[in-house]
Amino acid sequence: MAGRFIKFFAPFVRIMPEVKQPQREVTFKQKFIATAIVLVLYIIMSNIPLYGIVLNEATDSMYWLRVILASQRGTLTELGIGPIVTAGLIMQLLLGSKLINVDMSDPYDRSMFSGSQKVMGMFMTIFQGIMYLIGGQFGNLADIGLVGAVLIFLQLVFAGMVIILLDEVLQKGWGLGSGVSLFIATGVAGQIFWNSFSFITGSDGLARGAVIALIQALVEGRPLSDVFVRPAQMGSMVGLITTIVIFVIVVWFESTKVEIPLQYAGYRGFKGKYPMKLLYVSTIPIILVQALNANFLFIGQLIAGPASGLRGRGFDFWINLIGIFQIPENGATGQLIPVSGLLYLITPPLGLASVLGDPLHAVLYLFINILFCVGLGRVWVSVSGIAPKDIARQILDSGMQVPGFRRSEKIIERILKRYIPTLVVLNGIIIAMLSFGADSFGALTSGTGLLIAIGIVHQYAETISKEVAAMQYPSMRGMLGLD
Repeated sequence: MAGRFIKFFAPFVRIMPEVKQPQREVTFKQKFIATAIVLVLYIIMSNIPLYGIVLNEATDSMYWLRVILASQRGTLTELGIGPIVTAGLIMQLLLGSKLINVDMSDPYDRSMFSGSQKVMGMFMTIFQGIMYLIGGQFGNLADIGLVGAVLIFLQLVFAGMVIILLDEVLQKGWGLGSGVSLFIATGVAGQIFWNSFSFITGSDGLARGAVIALIQALVEGRPLSDVFVRPAQMGSMVGLITTIVIFVIVVWFESTKVEIPLQYAGYRGFKGKYPMKLLYVSTIPIILVQALNANFLFIGQLIAGPASGLRGRGFDFWINLIGIFQIPENGATGQLIPVSGLLYLITPPLGLASVLGDPLHAVLYLFINILFCVGLGRVWVSVSGIAPKDIARQILDSGMQVPGFRRSEKIIERILKRYIPTLVVLNGIIIAMLSFGADSFGALTSGTGLLIAIGIVHQYAETISKEVAAMQYPSMRGMLGLD
């Protein structure tokens, strides 16, 4: 299977633009500069509108996907990192489920797998670009015309290629982390900054930014309650405090580990530990849940639309049962929000007023979210190479064993099964509750976006600390996993 797989993608891999790995050691300063340049280029692309589009100003059918896709509506980053993430997920699932067998220790197989993933990303860019055009995301095709549609399509393909190469610049070792993580964190950080310091006036007469609204209230002598509790989609001090508290909690959970003692086989003096984070799969479950929910909501919008709820009985009754959508009163975000139906159950309550107004919905949403997070977390463990059996094999391959136990894969797997399934369940429950809490208390961005960004920032902090340590002690690069 692996041979046919590689042969199919090989011609495309050869013609794809490629960023070569550095042939020399790249200093931390150079990596930092390269990362900053990549980020600036992505931000510039996020502010360049697509030529020839006709946007529907009322609604944004892709609103629920934009946080995890790091996309900006109507710009060169309309597709965001969607093609890269989708391609990576498909390839990971194929590899993890053994549908393809790739020897990652073989440089040729490893390079072809990486190249095939990039080609798959371009295929997804082309496919999604066509679907966006057909679905009317950029306006009616009759209004755009054939020439306009081709121009929009070429812009999306060009931007998709640039985004893939920007991600590759970091992945190949010229920068820090990955482009996917960097772009998501930047988008979420931008939302938090906007909801903290925006000067635009909201419906209550105060600035939308929580900090600016607080200063304005103090100057004008308005009660502080007007700033601490505000309508949804506007920054509040409660939301700002919630954002900070969630950040601290997630960092603490990310730093909490369960450690299994290890020792080198045959060398009793050499000991080590295998650390397993309390958040064993980090924010992956909530990302998968958000992606799943977003796709359900997107399909529901296409079926029901803004006219839902205005129909009679018969077949339309069943469509309304799927979901009745309404445009929010302030119209600021442009998304359609389900107010009843099955899709209403997977929509987070936005703010305390929403929770208190419909507590049953809040409880059902939290219960469904926990079930999905736990279930998808377990699926991810089984296909991503971090199941007990996979970890046991890695420990044995590294020449280590658990002290006091025979050096056997089955025995180590049995020991790991005492911890990993429990950690996955706890991970799902904790992440689901934190996401729910962030949405319910009006955090300055979505609960999912906040958790993803915090996880990414924590990873970057660890990466930077390793790079700094490697600068001071070059001989430790191998131990730190930087070679």
